[in-house]
Amino acid sequence: MASYFSDYASLCFEAFGDRVKHWVTFSDPRTMAEEGYETGHHAPGLKLQGTGLYKAAHHVIKAHAQAWHAYNDTWRGQQQGLVGISLNCDWGEPVDLSNPKDIEAAERYLQFCLGWFANPIYAGDYPQVMKDHIGRKSAEQGLEMSRLPVFSLQEKSYIKGTSDFLGLGHFTTRYIMERNYPSGQGPSYQNDRDLVELVDPNWLDLGSKWLYSVPWGFRRLLNFAQTQYGNPLIYVTENGASQKLHCTQLCDEWRIQYLKGYTNEMLKAIKDGVNVKGYTSWSLLDKFEWERGYSDRYGFYYIDFNKKNRPRYPKASVEYYKRIIIANGFPNQREVESWYFKALEICSINNQMLAAEPLLSYMQIVTEIVVPTVCTLCILIAAVLLMLLLRSLS
Repeated sequence: MASYFSDYASLCFEAFGDRVKHWVTFSDPRTMAEEGYETGHHAPGLKLQGTGLYKAAHHVIKAHAQAWHAYNDTWRGQQQGLVGISLNCDWGEPVDLSNPKDIEAAERYLQFCLGWFANPIYAGDYPQVMKDHIGRKSAEQGLEMSRLPVFSLQEKSYIKGTSDFLGLGHFTTRYIMERNYPSGQGPSYQNDRDLVELVDPNWLDLGSKWLYSVPWGFRRLLNFAQTQYGNPLIYVTENGASQKLHCTQLCDEWRIQYLKGYTNEMLKAIKDGVNVKGYTSWSLLDKFEWERGYSDRYGFYYIDFNKKNRPRYPKASVEYYKRIIIANGFPNQREVESWYFKALEICSINNQMLAAEPLLSYMQIVTEIVVPTVCTLCILIAAVLLMLLLRSLS
């Protein structure tokens, strides 16, 4: 499969490389591996707990490396582009900063999340903590070999350094503590980590049940990636908030606050020295979200999927995000506050227009169907009456 993927990537490089200069081989492969081969929630729907996701990830990493080498060997000289991978990870903060076990658990959380894919690409092998934990648990389960696959020396050398940039997706944060009780379940990714995830009840609860607004975690994750992987060029490929209510909601104040907090923490990370080259908010439009389909709405534009022409309606966050881009940050508090009120003013108008849509649609039906039908009937009746009149006169 890795070779097939490399062939596919080469076809893309050949067809589009004169215009496309930034290539992401895989987007959020951790979710793809875990949900597709561990929980079975995503395609192909396999529940190979404790084994399937590690094998899938192993081949994803090799496929990424082959695609990078294909570009580097054949296309880079003439196309001058960049090839990287995009990895999604939340920040893990120790519950008790004075407790070494919680600190170790938080580090383990990040290594099992970000390091799982980034470490082979930047250092040549899986994080040591993954190898130790999965190997030990495999032995306890009576297995002769670790459930975590092993790269050969040749593969390690081939994979190491296969990234021109690190794509980073980030949405939220968790408090992490050491799990101090044995798990009664069998082998699994969750049990291999030996930790507990917690949330602060004071964190702002957003649209999805897993999503909380914790901006400071973004800055810490960016700094972690910088120090862990040798100050790589970073593109933030995903960062955003989903719809808070299951209804049409254009005045999305919570998304504005999320954007303000997270982009500001990213700017702080840049001042810290993190080499962030670009930022892409998730997302421009409401669109298909994994197995949740169109129910989770992350877009700056609300899409009415029930209508044939899929009309788009700008949310308040559109206007606010536009101002952030124009100013390239936050110039002063008074001006930023004016952005907020201007955005809400515009979305109120758009909400009124959206509310009037059913009436406008009804009027359109009247205009396009009822009126022509009535006119046609009137003409037919007039013609019949005229025929009757002429017949009576004759």
